Amino acid sequence: MNKNKKKALLLVDIQNDYFPGGRNPLYRAEEAALNAQQILMFFRQKEQPIFHVQHISLQENAAFFLPNTDGCLIHKSVLPDGNESVVIKHTPDSFFQTNLQEKLVLNEIDELVICGMMSHMCIDTTVRSAKRLGYVVTVIADACTTRDLIYGGETIQAETVHRTFMAALNGTFAKVIDVSELN
Repeated sequence: MNKNKKKALLLVDIQNDYFPGGRNPLYRAEEAALNAQQILMFFRQKEQPIFHVQHISLQENAAFFLPNTDGCLIHKSVLPDGNESVVIKHTPDSFFQTNLQEKLVLNEIDELVICGMMSHMCIDTTVRSAKRLGYVVTVIADACTTRDLIYGGETIQAETVHRTFMAALNGTFAKVIDVSELN
């Protein structure tokens, strides 16, 4: 039996703390969110399943995504509507100790389109878990972003971090494209 693949959108951690004025603003967060908004509209028009992932930190010394704060709320650019699931997570992996996998199985999802924040952490971890679980994965590179990292006393610019992680995911773990290539 040859059934068509069923696709869903996974919007990861597009939350207020990652925007200017938040506790951990990212490089070009507004630009990434506008691209994510385009993808969200595309999926809504096609009436395809949409899952919003919201990180709420339970770590004792957490600096952002603190429970019951404005910073942990989903950003206004991609607010869920009444038909879209919100999955709460507490670690970088959207699948770890969440009900995401159950929801995807229930909706018979085979393929995931993933975007959000941060490229080097939650996007990378979620994409690799999705691949391990057998999903066909597409990452929308220009609807993801990250921040500068420091290693060995050297600052690695956010754009370099982002491009490096997209390159590492592309081919083996996901097909990495820009929003203009989505169909």
